[in-house]
Amino acid sequence: MPGIKSFQRKMRSMPEAVRKALAPATAKGAEEIAGMAQRLAPKDEGDLAGSIVATHSGQTTPPYSQPGGAYLVPEGTSVVTAGNSDVRYPHLQEYGTRKHAAQPFFWPAYRMLRKRSANRIKRAMSKAIKDEWET
Repeated sequence: MPGIKSFQRKMRSMPEAVRKALAPATAKGAEEIAGMAQRLAPKDEGDLAGSIVATHSGQTTPPYSQPGGAYLVPEGTSVVTAGNSDVRYPHLQEYGTRKHAAQPFFWPAYRMLRKRSANRIKRAMSKAIKDEWET
């Protein structure tokens, strides 16, 4: 991911109090996006919708999840993934194949809620910086 390195660099330069204030905002945004993706996911057997989860700071994403499989989520971030060791086909549902039409669920959920999540994070950051500045 091209932007993750610059984001991590910015996070390291922020005061600890500001980083801690961002955690609830990022977590809530990730939970909302995961919930919307679950609602949009095809409901054939419900396995795909059940595999969509939000993983927060210090936790490990599920094995075989999209994108990237199992990895430790960095401080101050939350990640929404689809798939697990039993459900290994979310990318095929999202983008389709030659024989199966695409049934997007992940990116539409992200697009619907990204501005709302970004605004929540910006408000939390502004408030934390103001609070930190006043002390």
